[in-house]
Amino acid sequence: MVVRTVVRYPARVLKGLAGPVGAIGDRERRLAADLVETMYASPGCVGLAAPQLGVASRAFALDVSVMKRPPEGNHGLVVLFDPEVLLAEGSDLRREGCMSVPDYTCDVRRATSVVVRGTTPEGTVRVVEAQGFEARAFQHELDHLDGLLILDRVASARTDVFRRKRYAGKGEHLR
Repeated sequence: MVVRTVVRYPARVLKGLAGPVGAIGDRERRLAADLVETMYASPGCVGLAAPQLGVASRAFALDVSVMKRPPEGNHGLVVLFDPEVLLAEGSDLRREGCMSVPDYTCDVRRATSVVVRGTTPEGTVRVVEAQGFEARAFQHELDHLDGLLILDRVASARTDVFRRKRYAGKGEHLR
């Protein structure tokens, strides 16, 4: 396991479509371990996708149980290869941050409930039904696999993109 540097926008790998993983071998398990190790070593991080480590593969790690107030019923650590959304329902607009866009947060509309299927590092198929913040986190990581960032999900850069508090006053919009 290695803690890797998180790739930042505008790196090209963040805007491309990640390729399928297919069969799970030693290389993929090392990637999974690096995703988990880097995620846990990054303050405030609850999810990390392979493109954020510079790897254009459809894989991510997610764990919302590490939050100060973790959502009830969360699934703990989830690592999936070749994930896909089977069902998405509801709609909610909330603020999100991203390790690859560290200076900004954005108001992003996402489904409130999702069902996601993927392959674990052990090679088994796993289906996860997630609600609320955990559902949002799954969608955020899935977006990374499709070359989408939170900046791509805002309705208006003028009203929905904010500088992080350490750089600007409360509620200051990107202009």
